Amino acid sequence: MERAFAPPHPPPATSDARGTYDERLNHLLAAATEVIARDGYEKASMRAVAKTAGTSLAGMYHYFDSKERMLFLIQFRTFNALLAGLRERLHDVSDPVEQLRLMVRNHVGYFAANMAALKVCSHELDSLSGDAYAETRAIRRAYYELSRGIIERLCSKTPAAARDAHELTMTLFGMLNWLYRWYDPRKGKSPAVLSNLICSQMLHGIAGPSTAPLKPRREGARRTRTRSPARLGSPLASGKRA
Repeated sequence: MERAFAPPHPPPATSDARGTYDERLNHLLAAATEVIARDGYEKASMRAVAKTAGTSLAGMYHYFDSKERMLFLIQFRTFNALLAGLRERLHDVSDPVEQLRLMVRNHVGYFAANMAALKVCSHELDSLSGDAYAETRAIRRAYYELSRGIIERLCSKTPAAARDAHELTMTLFGMLNWLYRWYDPRKGKSPAVLSNLICSQMLHGIAGPSTAPLKPRREGARRTRTRSPARLGSPLASGKRA
């Protein structure tokens, strides 16, 4: 996996140089993400990225040997961060309801701070080719499998009706990956409150209309009496603002 992050021209092997180089690389990738999200991959150019980043075109090629390399690093780093963050959050957590809550908060929280990356990752996988496509697809698949495992464990708690874990997982990602079209964390609900809303909708859907919904537990809250679905017309588990 380390080779996925290796720039074409590595810096001198000193900690100061490494830090400076990585900071510059992150700055350029942030500019590339902004340009690709705005213009689309096909119309985006290295020159436009260089202008947005405030650097020369020649300086860009010191970090990337192609536009596809930029797109690969954007997508791979994004899903690597999501996957690592989710694995860390799920450590020692066995309750699938709590696992779902953590998965949704991890996803919403990351993209609330990186909305342009969400748009790029939602639209541009097929713009990659060869090894770049295969590596990116593999890490996206790992993230999907980890999330699907949570859904499967939730489904096992409602055996009365058949549930398709793949369909439910893709429904969840459909909600999560469309946020860039309408959600503005600066004006709307906080990421924590929005996460609770999405989580509650998923839990009601998995439980089905004839059973009491599975409910996510609020952080630091005591267990409360479960209310009937008929009294929960717009299910929303309250949560602290992030």
